[in-house]
Amino acid sequence: MSEGIVWDKTARADFEAILAKIPVFLRGIAQKKVSQKAEMNARSDNRPEVSQKDVVDAFFMETPFGFHGPMKMDMEALGIDYKKYGYSK
Repeated sequence: MSEGIVWDKTARADFEAILAKIPVFLRGIAQKKVSQKAEMNARSDNRPEVSQKDVVDAFFMETPFGFHGPMKMDMEALGIDYKKYGYSK
C-alpha cells in the first residue's frame, strides 16, 4: 500500500472479501490493480484515507465489463451496496 494513504477498516474488509471471491489465478493482479486504483481515487479527492466508495469504484474501473455481473452478485452476497455509489443492478 502507498505511503501516506490509510484504509478505512470497512473498506479494507470489503476489499479483502471481494478479492477472496476472485479466482486464485487472477487474484494477484486484481489485488495490485484494484488497490492502486482505490488509493488513486482517494488521492485524487485529496483524502488520506481509502473509503468503501473508493474500493467499489476501483473494482468497477478495473474489472472488465463482461465480469461486472458476477462481481455485482458477489458484492450483493457480501452485503456491499454498490448501487448507492451510482452503479445500476
